[in-house]
Amino acid sequence: MECDQTLKQRIEANLARFSVEARGDHRHRSAAVAIAVADEAYGAELSGLPVHAQWQTRAALILTRRASHLRNHPGQWALPGGRIDADETPEETALREMAEEVDLALTADAVIGRLDDFETRSGFVITPVVIWAGPRHTLTRNPGEVDSIHRIPIDEFMREDAPVLEPGGERHRPVLRMPVGDSWIAAPTAALLYQFREVCIAGRPTRVAHYDQPDFAWR
Repeated sequence: MECDQTLKQRIEANLARFSVEARGDHRHRSAAVAIAVADEAYGAELSGLPVHAQWQTRAALILTRRASHLRNHPGQWALPGGRIDADETPEETALREMAEEVDLALTADAVIGRLDDFETRSGFVITPVVIWAGPRHTLTRNPGEVDSIHRIPIDEFMREDAPVLEPGGERHRPVLRMPVGDSWIAAPTAALLYQFREVCIAGRPTRVAHYDQPDFAWR
C-alpha cells in the first residue's frame, strides 16, 4: 500500500461515510491520539539520534513505545497523544502531542477526521484523530515521554490473522490484540488500529467499543 494521494482520498471518502460515536461522561478524563499516516523509513528514529533516513514509499502508521519511567502505562505501545486541555479540541490535542512526542509539527489541514471514542479501563475516553502526515518527515523522540518511534506499514495491520481475540473478564468483552511481526499490540491501542483498518482502509463501519484490554493495560 503506497503513501500517495490515492490512499489519502480513499481514507477521506471512507471517513466521510462513517458516523462517529462519541462516549464519556463526568467520570472519565478526556484524551486524544493521532493516527498519523506517513511513509515508511528505516534507521531514522529508533535511537533518537539524527540518522539519515532510507525512505520507502509504503504507507505506515506512527507508533511509539512509551518511556519506561512513566507512571502510567510504561513501555507500552501507544499512538502519540495525551490529555485534552480545557481550551483544546481533540484535533488540537492530537497535533500538539504529536509535535511534543515525535517532533512532527503539522497544521490543522492535515486532519482527515475522527474514529469512535474508546473508553479505557484506566478511566480515559480516547478520541482517535486520523491525520495525513504524508511523505519524508524525519521524526525525533522526546526522551521524557518516548523510548522509541516505530513506523509500522499499514499492510501489517491487514494480516488475515488479525485481530486476535481472547476471553476477557466479562463474557461479552473479548480482549483484542493486533499482531505485528512476531509480537502483538494490545487494546486500547490495538482496538483503535483495528477500527482504522476496518473503516479507513476496508470501508467497513466496524465498532470496537465492546473490546476489552489485558490486565496490564488497566493501570
